[in-house]
Amino acid sequence: MNIITGGTGKVGSAVAQSLLKRGEKVKIISRSSKDELKWKKKGADWATTNIQDTKFIHEVFKSGEKVFVLNPPANPQLDTDIEESKTVALLLESLKDSGIKKIVAESTMGAREGKNIGDLGILYNLEKGIENLGIPYSIIRPAYYMSNWTTDLGNVKKTSELISFFPADLRMPMIAYQDIGELAAYLMIKKNTAKITSIEGPELYSPQNVADTLSEALKQDIKLKVIEEKDWFNTYISIGFSKEAAESYTNMTSISLREFQKNILQKVNLQKGKTTLKEFIEQQIKSLD
Repeated sequence: MNIITGGTGKVGSAVAQSLLKRGEKVKIISRSSKDELKWKKKGADWATTNIQDTKFIHEVFKSGEKVFVLNPPANPQLDTDIEESKTVALLLESLKDSGIKKIVAESTMGAREGKNIGDLGILYNLEKGIENLGIPYSIIRPAYYMSNWTTDLGNVKKTSELISFFPADLRMPMIAYQDIGELAAYLMIKKNTAKITSIEGPELYSPQNVADTLSEALKQDIKLKVIEEKDWFNTYISIGFSKEAAESYTNMTSISLREFQKNILQKVNLQKGKTTLKEFIEQQIKSLD
C-alpha cells in the first residue's frame, strides 16, 4: 500500500493518479472528506484526519509500506516558518516506528540550512529529519512550480495582467506538478533509488514567456507587471501576509532570484519533466472553462 499525504492537492493528486495508473494500491490522507467519493471511485482508499492527530496518522502509516510526504503550506496570515516547522515535526513524529519501508518526500530546489527563508529552510529541515529516521528514502527537489503562475488565472483573464516578482527576461527552471507526480510514483515503486533527485521542465522559461503563452492560450493580450525587489515586502503585506511571513517569503524570493541570475542553483541528480509550459497552461485554461 502506498500512503499519500496531501493527496487532494495538486502534487499529491498527481502522485496518487500516477500510482493508480500503474495498478498500485493507494491510500490518501486528507483533512477533508470532500473528495473521498471521487477518489474511491478511482480505486483509492481514504483516511480523513488532521495532521495534528499523530497517533491516527501513525496507525495509517502502519497500514502501508511506502509513503509520499508533503509538508502543507501554512496560512500566510500567520508566521509561516513557525507553523510549517510544527507540521514538519508532526510528520516526522508520525513516521517514527511506523514500519514504513520507504519514504518519498517533496522538498524544493535550492533547499538549504537557514532561518526566515521560507521553504528553502523548512524543507531542508524536513530532509534532515527524514534522513535521521533510519528509513530508506528519496527526496524530490522540484524547480519553480508552473502552477505558481496560474493560481489566480481567473483574475489574470479579467485584468489582462500577470504579476511577477522576477525580471521579465529571467530564464528560470520550472516544472509541472504532473511531472513531479510521475517522478514520485516511480521513486515509490523502484528500489535503490537516489537519495536526492532534482526535477525541472524540458527547457527554461522567463516570466515574459509565461505572459506570452497565456496571451496565446487565452486569445487576449496579457501584460506582465514586474514587482521590483524593493517593493516585494510591502506587496506581500498588501495581499494579507503577516510581517513574519512577508519577511520570510521576501528572503526566499531574493535567494532564488540571485541563484537564477547567476545560474548557480544546485541541481542534484537532475531529471527533466516532459510537460512544456504551453501544454501546462493550456491544460489549466481547459480546466477553468
